[in-house]
Amino acid sequence: MIDMLVVGGGYVGLSVAASVKQAAPHLSVEVLEAAPEDAWRKDNRASAIIAAASRLLTVLGAWPMIEPEAEPIRRMVVTDSRPGDPVRPVFLTFDGDVEEGQPFAHMVPNTAMVGALRTVCERLSIPIRHQTTASSFTNEGAFMRVTLPGGEEIRTRLLVACDGVHSKLRDMAGIKTVHWDYGQSGIVTTVEHERPHNGTAEEHFLPAGPFATLPLRGNRSSLVWTERTEDANRLVAGDDLIFEDELERRFGHKLGKLKVVGGKRAFPLGLRLARAFVAPRFALAGDAAHGIHPISGQGLNLGFKDVAALAETIVEADRLGLDIGSINTLERYQSWRRFDTFRMGVTTDVLNRLFSNDIAPIRIARDFGLGLVERLPKLKSYFIGEAAGLATPSNPRLLNGQDI
Repeated sequence: MIDMLVVGGGYVGLSVAASVKQAAPHLSVEVLEAAPEDAWRKDNRASAIIAAASRLLTVLGAWPMIEPEAEPIRRMVVTDSRPGDPVRPVFLTFDGDVEEGQPFAHMVPNTAMVGALRTVCERLSIPIRHQTTASSFTNEGAFMRVTLPGGEEIRTRLLVACDGVHSKLRDMAGIKTVHWDYGQSGIVTTVEHERPHNGTAEEHFLPAGPFATLPLRGNRSSLVWTERTEDANRLVAGDDLIFEDELERRFGHKLGKLKVVGGKRAFPLGLRLARAFVAPRFALAGDAAHGIHPISGQGLNLGFKDVAALAETIVEADRLGLDIGSINTLERYQSWRRFDTFRMGVTTDVLNRLFSNDIAPIRIARDFGLGLVERLPKLKSYFIGEAAGLATPSNPRLLNGQDI
């Protein structure tokens, strides 16, 4: 019998395992990961880590390992135009610091983030079993009986599913989702450029969807380029010269000559929200609980918020002598996270529908709204705090940089 079994060895699974084990060393925690042991080293993507998430990673001891490879986002620029427009007017800018010397976000290579969290898990003696997952599970009342593909069984007081937006464990638990596709795909790639970006991130709202450029270490930027799915697939599968020409039309010439590095991939975009985050002895976290449009750059950070809330719920219940897998315990986590998640899902859905079109009256209205925010410093400060994850008074302790 173990106390907690986490299925999914990405950043959410590793973080929740480490957060619980560090705060309650007597609890036994294990992680199952379907991918081979070195698969995470092949991920050439990068992610935006908000200030609140970096505080959580600092408490775990992971941030000092990540920070040398992290690039601060010092400024955010928002524009609204068409790909062929000769002038790209700036409607909104954000300075990147939420506090003196602390930017609201950093861009971090996924390999640096996952590598640091794996090191933390190793330090905490958390076993990570690769190329295996849960093939079935049954609630036996006092524990969950989890069966692995080879027939081995693990008994655990709590099963945590962190196995992605197409979670098989969520389906096996009978938890339904609200889901629709946007008919869009996000092209993810990295480019090198001649001139420095100076820590500036830009989001260009184009008729097909947002085109975001995010600063990396050196003269490199990570791109999240939204197109209609058929166009995205054609661009990724087609000739490199055509891809770079289309890229240059959107990126512009402000940073000089561009060169695509690290390959390119397209991911279908949609909204998927679990109708429940918990069941007896079972909890969802990260993309297994919610998949949202990347227009706000908050998808990964919603996962870190889940980690902080779930870990605090589990640890405090254990300290009070309560059953960490009971539905009464887990409902606190659900009530903590579900409203914020649905609010963010609705917000990204509305923003995507509002900005991914070229309808003149809507364009005029949204540009007026962006300009209004630009002229109201207090409102801008509020949005920066929201983006950094620091504007919520009910934040879990880890997001405030505090031990549980």
